[in-house]
Formats: sequence, C-alpha cells, structure tokens
Amino acid sequence: MEETNNNPMNPAEALRIVSEKIKLEARVIDMLRAEVAKVIVGQSYMVDRLLIALLADGHVLLEGVPGLAKTLAIKTLSDAINVEFSRIQFTPDLLPADVTGTLIYNQKSESFTVKKGPIFANFILADEINRAPAKVQSALLEAMQERQITIGDTTYTLPKPFLVLATQNPIEQEGTYPLPEAQVDRFMLKVSLGYPSKQEEQMIIRSNVREGGLATAGQVISADDIDRCRTLVKQVYLDEKIEQYIVDLVFATREPAQAGLGFLEPMISVGCSPRASINLALASKAYAFLNGRGFVIPDDVRAIAQDVMQHRLGLTYEAEAENMTASQIVSKIINKVEVP
Repeated sequence: MEETNNNPMNPAEALRIVSEKIKLEARVIDMLRAEVAKVIVGQSYMVDRLLIALLADGHVLLEGVPGLAKTLAIKTLSDAINVEFSRIQFTPDLLPADVTGTLIYNQKSESFTVKKGPIFANFILADEINRAPAKVQSALLEAMQERQITIGDTTYTLPKPFLVLATQNPIEQEGTYPLPEAQVDRFMLKVSLGYPSKQEEQMIIRSNVREGGLATAGQVISADDIDRCRTLVKQVYLDEKIEQYIVDLVFATREPAQAGLGFLEPMISVGCSPRASINLALASKAYAFLNGRGFVIPDDVRAIAQDVMQHRLGLTYEAEAENMTASQIVSKIINKVEVP
C-alpha cells in the first residue's frame, strides 16, 4: 500500500533532514562570525550570546565596565547583516516619546503626522538602560515584548529581525533607576563581561592605532538568511528528557530542598519564572544550531543556563550578607541537578 502525504515522517528521518539543512546553513553563521571577528577582538562569548538571542528571537542585557566593545559589537553585527541600527542613550531626562515616537501637529495641513522614534530599527542599543526613569524603561520593554508600538490611534509593527541589546554599568549606581525584577525577566539572556586577556588587549591596541584606523564590517549575509536560520532553530529536536532536565533546573530555584539544595532556601526570595524554562529551551536550540547539530544535548542546556537564569533569581538579605551572588547559586544548581 502506498504511503499518503498525510503519513507522519519517521522521527529519525526528520532529524536527519534537519541536520543536513543545518550543516548547509552553518556557512551563513560562519561567514557572520568571521566578518565580526575582523572588527571585534576576543569577546567571542558576547558575540555568541548575541547570535543565540538573534536566532532565538530574544534580547540581551549586557553588564560590564565601559570600553568592552558592547556598542561596537552590535553595530558590527548590524553592518554584517545590513540591517538598520539605532543607538539610544538613556538619561534621566529621557521621555517615552523620545524612544517610541510621537504625533506632531502640522499647521499647514491642520493635521497630526507621525514621527517614529529610534525604536523603529532592527538592532537597538539601549545604552545604560538603568539611567532612565521607569516610564522610559517600560516603553522599551513593552516594545521588546509586543514587537509593536502604538502612536496615537495607530499601531505599528516593528521590523524583523528585532534585537535589543541593553547595557548596564555595574560600577556606578548613584542616580540610576535599577530595572525591576519583573522587567529584567523580559530579557532572554543576561551576560556579564570581563576584561580581555593581555594578548587580546595587545591586539586591540594594534587594531585601533594602525594606519587607516579600526576596520569596519561589510555585508556578508542578509535578514532573509537570519529568518531562514530562525526557522531551522525551531526545528531543532528537543527530547522529552531534555525538557524534564530544563524543568528540574528551574524548579530547583523554587524548591531547592527537593533538589538536595536545602541550604540555598534561605538565600532565594524568588525563583525563576516560567519564562526561564521557555527561554532556556529556545536558547539551547539556538546553541545546538550554532554547533551544527539538529538536536539538543544536556551540555547545550548547561552551557547557556547561567545566562538565562541568573537575572531571574531574587536574593534575600542573607545571601547578600554571605556575599552569595545569583551566578554562584545557579552554578550550584547546575552542578547538583542530575543530568539525563
């Protein structure tokens, strides 16, 4: 009897097809990485996290001291894909309309015209997001979540791809407006950056002082290539055991004692939300894709769990008194929870 088109494909065959497609599309990401590397020295961890967020349709919160190429990284990425880039410097006097746009009255036509704000771009750098008041932060975070902006009576869809890279300076907290935990939860990843190595710093000096100045990235792929890769990321196979592992990691932040981590209970005031589970699954798929695989393995989850979970934890005063950070708590959970 002949098979009909309604018959489901064999799972092993479907996985093989997806894996072959990923191998073909891997060249797109390789080209993108190579072009970014012409400008950005080191910081491969940050670049990979930007790519994961881009492929999984998420956003990134970057924390690091000034001068670590945060702005340069996302600008270089936008140049390599040839999409529109916009930088918003968050300041205490910024208004929501400065981000989203507003209606301007035209006296000649006696009507209002729409002036779109800098949020209408593909890649947004929200520089020092904690320096603007809550109204402005909420306007940006709503756009991140809804992927649309309402100006007057009209709702405008934001362009695709849409990626927000928000930065925070950890060394200056005076006069800032820290993001509430519920708002931070909207970022897929929070990445903490460190200083470059001695060798990397030497290369940074050379690239900045040489004749001709700093190199710039040229377009190597398009937004359509990213869209195609995103479709493939969704097809990456996530086994039920891996799903359970993700749930176990997240639940260990809510009920540490059940995971054999009872000593963490007094240190956690709020565990990770369901967004942590969703984003950990999506980011793990993107991580597997970047490594040329059509299926997720536990190491993918472990590699990305820190960046997905650390900013979703609420710590008690006891944790602060013992100098226990969210990053350290997540590390203890990753090392304790049984790997499938």
